[in-house]
Amino acid sequence: MKILHISAESYPVAKVGGLADVVGALPKYQNSSKIVAQVVMPFYNNNFTKNNEFSSVFDAEMLFDDVIYTYKILKLKNNKLGFELFFVDIPKLLFTDYVYSNDDTNRFLAFQIATLNWVLTLKQKPTIVHCHDHHTGLVPFMMSQSYVYHKLSMIPTVFTIHNAQYQGWFSHDKVGLVPAFNFNNVGLLDWGGSINPLAAAIKCAWRVTTVSPSYMEELKISANGLESLLSHESAKCIGILNGIDWEVWNPETDAYLIKNYKKTTVQSGRKENKKWLCNQFNLDIEKPLFAFIGRLVGEKGADLFPDVFKKSLQKTTKTILLLGSGMQSVEYQLNELKKDYIGSYNAFIGYDEKLSHIIYAGADFLLMPSRVEPCGLNQLYALRYGTIPIVRSIGGLKDTVIDISKENGFGICHNEVTVEEITNAVDRGVELYKDQTKFKQLRKQMMEIDHSWNASATSYIKLYRTLNL
Repeated sequence: MKILHISAESYPVAKVGGLADVVGALPKYQNSSKIVAQVVMPFYNNNFTKNNEFSSVFDAEMLFDDVIYTYKILKLKNNKLGFELFFVDIPKLLFTDYVYSNDDTNRFLAFQIATLNWVLTLKQKPTIVHCHDHHTGLVPFMMSQSYVYHKLSMIPTVFTIHNAQYQGWFSHDKVGLVPAFNFNNVGLLDWGGSINPLAAAIKCAWRVTTVSPSYMEELKISANGLESLLSHESAKCIGILNGIDWEVWNPETDAYLIKNYKKTTVQSGRKENKKWLCNQFNLDIEKPLFAFIGRLVGEKGADLFPDVFKKSLQKTTKTILLLGSGMQSVEYQLNELKKDYIGSYNAFIGYDEKLSHIIYAGADFLLMPSRVEPCGLNQLYALRYGTIPIVRSIGGLKDTVIDISKENGFGICHNEVTVEEITNAVDRGVELYKDQTKFKQLRKQMMEIDHSWNASATSYIKLYRTLNL
């Protein structure tokens, strides 16, 4: 079986969010299951493309928006990522410093067209085409509707929704950019009066997946306007929980850590990482350390952090460290808090991969008060490293974290995203920290939970095999 994953992101090539982590790990684990899994993505101007070598496997021209573009399909020369990686190189459209831009409609539509033009020429075509998020959402439509891709129409397509909030809307004025199709079927592209790539993929893909079972059910109630569509198409929809790459996220071998550790040495190993964090950010090592890693946006509940932190830090029983960036007003408030809570609070506004790993290995608790969380990977990293997650019970957080009040529980959960509920959850963490016997037992319990991609990759393969193969 040959699987072609099509995506805008893939770790470590280009990462903005969890999409990259999934597409950088799932194909590798599928290959280990004797499936040939490949990835094709845009060729960006970034450190990865500057520091690696590629061979050209296809070159052509295409007329797009009244301009003739020359493009190539490049292949990464070595197989160091664990799967074959291909790039669509359209210099005048895709060769940007950042994954996303102000002209993504044209960029990603051209990327999808160039990808399918290449697939048409392959002697051994994919058994399955697996598309990820709205940037690839028109692939299932074009494969089934565009005349030029008629030979691809019987290849099953799977579409994974990583985040339904972003749908790639654009005006019907640009419908002419889509390769010619029977215009009687233009309704497959439309949702709410716009061309909606995410909606088109839900309509046209053979199977639709989300990155956790709970998120699939939640989307039928709240999906940024797609609720009725997902309910209507529910027979072909399934939620499959994401995993994490245990080779990358392994406290025993993680090169970013100050000191590596395993389950039997978790206390001493984590102590050294916490010591480094507290020295670096002027925090009291004797107190429980609560941390947040991620985007400072409303979806993550970050707009409440200034008030949450003020209320929590009135009690000098804890320390708080934040790593993230996003809304400027929130960034400003979080920076200002440093002046009032020296020794108890600090923030790194921005992103630092090494620092994120050390925080997973050194913080005692990880805060994830998300309003929306399709799967969530941070809580899985935290569990792997022995950091207790404090989460709002929604989406994948609901599927992966059990409250300590329940049998075999190991995390702290709350139901609403309010200042009061988040601070109460933090207070529960402080009380748990006082019981060091239980606290240390929970660390070891969490580290035994298998959230690797093994189970998830197997679930996807089973799904592929249901598609009349």
